[in-house]
Amino acid sequence: MEQVLELGLGGSPMSSNIRMLVMFLISVGTAVASYFMPSSLGMVLFMTGFGFVLSLNLKETVINCLASNKFKNVSAGCRTQFGWRELIFYLAVLTFALLEASLLHSFLGSQAFSKTSLQAIMSYVLIVLLLATWILGEIQTVYLFGMFRNPFYPKDVMTVNVFVKKRKRLKKIGVFRRILLTVVSPFAMIAFLSLDNSLHHLPSIYISIGFSRGFRMVWQDTECALLDMVVVSTVQLLVFNTDLWWNRSIDTGIRLLLVGIIRNRLFQFVSKLQFALTVLLTSWTEKKQRRKSTGTLITLNIVFFPALLALILLSAFLSSPLLPLFSLPIFLIGFPRPIRSWPGPVGVTACICPDTIYYQQMVPSLTTALQSALSVGSLGLCSPGSHYLCRFQDRLVWILVLERGFTYCCLNIKGLELQETSCHTAEAHRVDEIFEMAFEHEECSQTLSLNHHCGNILTPCDVLPVKLYSDARNVLSGIIDSPENRRQLKDDFLKIILWLLVQYCYKKSKTHRTLEIKPRLKQDLPPVKPPEALSKAMESPNSWKDDDGFSVESTDEWTDDSNLFDVEPSKKAPKVREMASRGSTPRPFFSVPGSVEIHTTEAELPEATNVNKLYKAVVLGLPAVDTGKQQGVMDLPPIKFSNSYSELLSIPEEWRTLPLPLAKLHEMKQWFPEDWYHFGLRQLDFFHLKENPSGLLEDLIKDTALKDSYAQCVLSCYAAVFGLEDILPSPTHIFRAYNGGLPWSVCLDWLIGKQELFQLALKGFRYTVKLLVDKASLGPVENFKELLNCLEEYENDWYIGVVSEEKWQQAVLQEKPYLFSLGHDPNMGVYTGRVLTFQEFLVQVGKLNSEAVRGQWANLSWELLYATNDDEERYSIQAHPILLRNLTIQAADPPLGYPVYSCEPLHVPLL
Repeated sequence: MEQVLELGLGGSPMSSNIRMLVMFLISVGTAVASYFMPSSLGMVLFMTGFGFVLSLNLKETVINCLASNKFKNVSAGCRTQFGWRELIFYLAVLTFALLEASLLHSFLGSQAFSKTSLQAIMSYVLIVLLLATWILGEIQTVYLFGMFRNPFYPKDVMTVNVFVKKRKRLKKIGVFRRILLTVVSPFAMIAFLSLDNSLHHLPSIYISIGFSRGFRMVWQDTECALLDMVVVSTVQLLVFNTDLWWNRSIDTGIRLLLVGIIRNRLFQFVSKLQFALTVLLTSWTEKKQRRKSTGTLITLNIVFFPALLALILLSAFLSSPLLPLFSLPIFLIGFPRPIRSWPGPVGVTACICPDTIYYQQMVPSLTTALQSALSVGSLGLCSPGSHYLCRFQDRLVWILVLERGFTYCCLNIKGLELQETSCHTAEAHRVDEIFEMAFEHEECSQTLSLNHHCGNILTPCDVLPVKLYSDARNVLSGIIDSPENRRQLKDDFLKIILWLLVQYCYKKSKTHRTLEIKPRLKQDLPPVKPPEALSKAMESPNSWKDDDGFSVESTDEWTDDSNLFDVEPSKKAPKVREMASRGSTPRPFFSVPGSVEIHTTEAELPEATNVNKLYKAVVLGLPAVDTGKQQGVMDLPPIKFSNSYSELLSIPEEWRTLPLPLAKLHEMKQWFPEDWYHFGLRQLDFFHLKENPSGLLEDLIKDTALKDSYAQCVLSCYAAVFGLEDILPSPTHIFRAYNGGLPWSVCLDWLIGKQELFQLALKGFRYTVKLLVDKASLGPVENFKELLNCLEEYENDWYIGVVSEEKWQQAVLQEKPYLFSLGHDPNMGVYTGRVLTFQEFLVQVGKLNSEAVRGQWANLSWELLYATNDDEERYSIQAHPILLRNLTIQAADPPLGYPVYSCEPLHVPLL
């Protein structure tokens, strides 16, 4: 069906089976209906109009509208794909096409073809248009004919701004080419077809099929249609006065049909022949591919070269992939397959992993860049079945063209797995070598320098400016383990958590724009919290877990093989995350390695499955706890503010309990940064209040009750993170606390019971770690103003967290300018800082030999039967590589888990 639609009816391969079936039926109906037209003029207008309409992307919008039940959503989608600008342009083009075809056919179409006829003149015009569009397209690429470096291509491709500025001249040429290809060429070809006198003959099925296909190809695949018409017109000019069957027996429509089939199969033959020669060469030149039998196989291929050539011809005739058996130079004919290569729906075959999110963010910007590159022709001849490879840092993007029409192109974009294994790294290194030679090597500055990788299956085409994240990792040795830095870390945490609390309360005050302030009387004071409310803080801390799935307070994560002093304990299966509040005693946070634990039966509560029965009666190592009362947490007397406006910035009532002894609190109050507190209050404004006294900020600063409430909350969070003892935190403690693994304490229980405050404390600690890294690399913070600017930058432009968190993925999709995470490399025993920077970068793009990709798809089923004990052969064979001369790329489908992102078909407009 795909071959008949493409070759016989002038259509394009479709991105799905449903679209293929619908388009096939409509195309057949159009050809049949044209046969029954009562007049030749009506037939010409019908074929011209339907050929244009069927080549548009309107069918995608119509199918979506018919298949959806939500009319409003569909209307929004239709407006996105088919707006007023496109509608006006398409109506104008259709009107002029119908007018041109009708006038030329009615008044000049009966003339016989001669060297002086108008149709012959249009033949010369088509030849000029073909040469012009082809030359202007070649100028856009980095290599002319794939062999010599383009002297017009910018030599500096390291800086985005410089490259874009130098590329403007080529873009102007590309815009001129796009006008020739989109507007001028179709009207010239319609004129050539409308002037053909065979349209005035009696209607026949051959004329209906041939000319309906010709009028369709004008819009569906303009470049190939232009080539076909030039070939037909050239032959007609050379042999027009001879009595050959070409002139005597067939009309122009059938000639275009035969030339189109020959052109399609010839291109496939050249691609298959290049692939076969590449496999033969790499089987000897590549050490990984060379075997004991390689010489014999090459000799046999040379001796039986006529048979090999016939095999390639037969494969091209059947449009079947050429299969190199087990990646050896033994060639077979694979079974025919569609352009999409895989049988299932597009976009559902990716193996989702943490790398997926970066490709998901990258695709919209990459699609915009591809839209510009395809429209100006810098990626070469873009036809259904073309494959492209994009490269940036450790990312590989695989692009397949699914269908092509008038001013649109349907793409499938796959993000390949980031290099985690040695074979992936080796393959990516070869890709980098080819791109560096084309874009960054010193030889690229020479005029018409030779492409050293000429003949490869990967041909560099262009670099595209794309907005995405660059990934940088730094080793924090000497920073996170410095005693001075760790001492400063504790002081900075007090300032940062205080600033976050003030900002939190200030933002809440903005919601009370019409707040009426009045003195608080005794009866207005908040009631004392009952003991039952305080008992919630004794719930198990398992209700909070970090996204990495480890925490030191979990007893199940310590195994017999675990080291008590490891940075990360051994992980087990996920457990129930919350304890039931039925009066059960929380299990201890540390289990002694080597001790015997008695587990409960399955009939008991699921949340107590792994709790020692002895722990239910007595919690070893912890003080006894009375039912309904939390140990060490006390209610404070009601706060009496000296300023009525202090209530705007007051700490929430549920945070006003104290998990610290009063003596310890008075001792720790000397650590409270009072100067920073005053500085932070002076940065606030209360313009949102109806009544804003001039001395409001000074009154707030003088309110000691407000200051004491902040001091109690800040010091409680400090004690939960660092403990009550004045000791330096170890690097392991910093790493665990950054990921949420805090050691147990009464203060931690109190903090976990207030999740909103806990998230602020965790956020403050992560900001503190980031500040520690910045101060070590950029220099110390001189004053409060610099510190405030730094924190505001963290709040507005940064996301500081853990890679595995859902908020990290949301920040990537929201395109946060910067992201930071703290990591640990267990192999090297060092801590690392990872920074993602969002900005515009240059992504390198190359075109792949389509036959190599199709051949490897056919090779998958054969290679699963093959096994070897040789590591080198296992690397090259079981990895399912595409073999290139001096290049090996892995291109396996989801059974091997290589593509980690695959989007649904993207219909990219090329206007």
